[in-house]
Amino acid sequence: MIWRPTIAALTGLCLALTTAPGPVGAAPSAPRRAIDVNAHTDPLAGPPGAPPGVCPGGIGYGPPLPASSVSATKIQSGFSFLEGPVWIADGGYLLMSDMAAGTGPNNVQPSTIRRFTPPATFDTFIANAGSNGLALSPDAQQIIAATHDQRNVSAYRLSDQARSTVAADYQGRAFNSPNDVTVRSDGVVYFTDPNFQRGNRPDQMSGRTSVFRVSGGQVSLVDDRLRQPNGIALSPDGSTLYVGAYSENKIYKYVVQPDGSTGARSVFVNYLGGPDGVTIDCAGNVYWASGSDGLIHVYSPAGAQLGTIRSGVAGTTNVAFGGTDRRTLYITSGRTNDSGLYSVRLNVPGYPY
Repeated sequence: MIWRPTIAALTGLCLALTTAPGPVGAAPSAPRRAIDVNAHTDPLAGPPGAPPGVCPGGIGYGPPLPASSVSATKIQSGFSFLEGPVWIADGGYLLMSDMAAGTGPNNVQPSTIRRFTPPATFDTFIANAGSNGLALSPDAQQIIAATHDQRNVSAYRLSDQARSTVAADYQGRAFNSPNDVTVRSDGVVYFTDPNFQRGNRPDQMSGRTSVFRVSGGQVSLVDDRLRQPNGIALSPDGSTLYVGAYSENKIYKYVVQPDGSTGARSVFVNYLGGPDGVTIDCAGNVYWASGSDGLIHVYSPAGAQLGTIRSGVAGTTNVAFGGTDRRTLYITSGRTNDSGLYSVRLNVPGYPY
């Protein structure tokens, strides 16, 4: 998710909050706390996948798209720059970040979390959120946000919008500008850290743009060899982590271990168009937004291209499944200052990013 600046599950796990210092050089807008996630503890079990009932088992899914090329319908446009949509099933609404142009001496982009309640109601959910990519916490009570305003990963409680800290820094060094985030059903968080929204703030990552993991309140490095990692998502069975390297035009995948650690990476697809945000359906098909050609490219779990979805003309940034049956794909797309929300009905329900 870039500027061109640039989601996870529903289960009963709880998030315990403990105090922790803030990122280097950031001025907190609220008391800073770090989320300590209850981790998967059985080393012999497979990685946690979708929670029970999210993706029905024992059924065969057909083709995800009605045709090899389909078009989405505009719901509303005229926003600054929409990003990071995530569906909140309990409330029946969609949240998304709306980023404006950079301001102040550090050229940091303001961001508002907007809410869309079908069929046509839009309002402000959190002003001055500083967010880009969004995901849902395992207990469905918070959104986990890649927040570039404080160069960290934050959690916003849905009930009262209170903000806390998930990842403050890495080994005492401020992140560049966390961009997109995905959350495993046991609460392990993965996020990308390109430098798109760093603005004029100092580089504390020595030129590296990376992928990180947060487990048990500890931040670990997944990979620091990617050039501008962007969209990130987990397969429904929790066994594969997908990351788009925007400046390489490649999508990589990593084997995920039960403890949340990752194995060696491999190329999922050699991508054309600049991979931005991503989501996945219950069959494991991958939906990747492309900023340059305005398309959503749809791939099978094996990496075969299944078709495309068009929304707008350019600047397609991100995607998320939603609706009561999670067969509606919501798409954020459009030119800066005329960014819009689109939707299309598909054949396979989506994993709830």
